[in-house]
Amino acid sequence: VQLEESGGGLVQAGGSLRLSCAASGRTLMYSAIGWFRQAPGKERELVAAITWSGGSTFYADSSKGRFTISRDNDKNTVYLQVNSLKSEDTAVYYCAANPTGIGAMEGRVYDSWGQGTQVTVST
Repeated sequence: VQLEESGGGLVQAGGSLRLSCAASGRTLMYSAIGWFRQAPGKERELVAAITWSGGSTFYADSSKGRFTISRDNDKNTVYLQVNSLKSEDTAVYYCAANPTGIGAMEGRVYDSWGQGTQVTVST
């Protein structure tokens, strides 16, 4: 499956963005989707994940209460609404697919990755 992120950009602190992850080449059936981010000099971290049905979600402590992950399986697209952005949210945001959902909430077994979209928060 090919994944393509969009929706990143430059935003002031306190602002919002909606990131999108569109899949092609294969449906996302049964796949969990995770949103990761990597800031310069830092390790990549899982910020949110969602199961195929949308019935289970995961949020990192850093994103809880401010980020919302959702998916539209008819459109083969997963979204990440990011609100109340802070300077420490500045990073490249990647979406990735876990084909079975096993380990997805722990950030494991993701086998397809997008190229990333840059989010920059100015203060």
